[in-house]
Amino acid sequence: MTDPQVAIMMLSLFILLVLLGFPIAFTLLAMGVGFGYYAYYQSAPENISDIFNNNIFYLLNQNTYSVMENDTLVAIPLFLFMGYVVERANIVDRLFFSLYMAARNLPGSLAIAALLTCAVFSTASGIVGAVVTLMGLLAYPAMANAGYQRSFASGVICAGGTLGILIPPSIMLIVYAAIAELSPLRLYAAAVFPGLMLAGLYIVYVMVRVWLNPALAPKPQEEDIPPRRQVYMDLLVSFVPLTILIMLVLGSILGGLATPAEAAAMGALGGLVLAVLYRSLTWDKVKQSVFLTAKATAMVCWLFVGSWTFASIFSYLGGHDVIEHWVVGMNLQPWQFLVLAQLIIFLLGWPLEWSEILIIFVPIFLPMLDTFGVNPYFFAMLVALNLQTSFLTPPMAMSAYYLKGVLKNQIQLMEIFKGLMPYLAIVILCMVLMYQFPGIALWLPDYLFGVWVP
Repeated sequence: MTDPQVAIMMLSLFILLVLLGFPIAFTLLAMGVGFGYYAYYQSAPENISDIFNNNIFYLLNQNTYSVMENDTLVAIPLFLFMGYVVERANIVDRLFFSLYMAARNLPGSLAIAALLTCAVFSTASGIVGAVVTLMGLLAYPAMANAGYQRSFASGVICAGGTLGILIPPSIMLIVYAAIAELSPLRLYAAAVFPGLMLAGLYIVYVMVRVWLNPALAPKPQEEDIPPRRQVYMDLLVSFVPLTILIMLVLGSILGGLATPAEAAAMGALGGLVLAVLYRSLTWDKVKQSVFLTAKATAMVCWLFVGSWTFASIFSYLGGHDVIEHWVVGMNLQPWQFLVLAQLIIFLLGWPLEWSEILIIFVPIFLPMLDTFGVNPYFFAMLVALNLQTSFLTPPMAMSAYYLKGVLKNQIQLMEIFKGLMPYLAIVILCMVLMYQFPGIALWLPDYLFGVWVP
């Protein structure tokens, strides 16, 4: 077999192992080392010590250090810590019920409150699993008790929980910036309007569908509605402080006052201050937040080490070149290239998570952007929107499994899948709208930082 054929076999075997349920990070690491040993093999070892005389171990060592020393990735544990502190400060439940009362006169008020809460909390957290799990424990019982259709309620929670990887400050965009060597500031600015557009279309869909079929989401009983003054006070206490914190973090980044890592550090401090003000900060909660942050960060680091090792060997064997020559040889128009790339990423979202897609597959398309004259920030936003589908597309829709895990026998998995389908269509609609109107993604970064020049 030639090296490119080995690379394609390596990629196919990886996807097969993932589908069989092997841990992704360590599968990447093992396959990178195994195939890398073959790629760098020079001569048969004469003794035991010669077994480790292979460049793959040097590459693994360098990749590990590059991950640990990457300044852009410093923001990840800080944003994670801010999200975990906010989650454990009992801020989200106050926010949800205050938004519910504020939206009580709108069709599907509980669902709208759940989407808004998901958007705000996922912005502070950026962890899809944490948002879906918490909202599954908080919002789903409230909607079920109010008589909401189960599939409708579950779809709202799963779709809203995925917004955190798109709306800045997003951990996914930090990772993309590190991989594509783009400015995280411009990426954050480019993601603002697409994220708000997607959240807005979710809310519009909920309102229109409930207006057409009120039985999906009954209105709240009059006796359950507190006085208007109390509603405003609850909003002031729960919604305003967290929103101000998020706006300060995002504003300092977009305004050029702080790097993402510096803004994340201030956001983490702000989360602690909010917990103190809400009188919910305890040593146990801080300890849990630190432990979960360390656990999630370690997982991300191993995933990066494995992914970059795998991607390096795949490229060294010629896998990237094979795919690039195949795509370029098709003589596609720019729009055809964009459709093909997004279709491949959409299909990869079935078995893989967003991190593996970004680190392994997106770099295959990045060198082709100049060939087809595609703005890399515009392509990044199409990918960011497309990655929403990786959490919403059965049979591997992770957000559905997160929700099923906390609800257990309260709902069937097929009911959750049924509730996800409309939101999957809305994501695709957003991608079409952004392709037709690139200014949705490009106007704000061009306005803040000047027109991008290749």
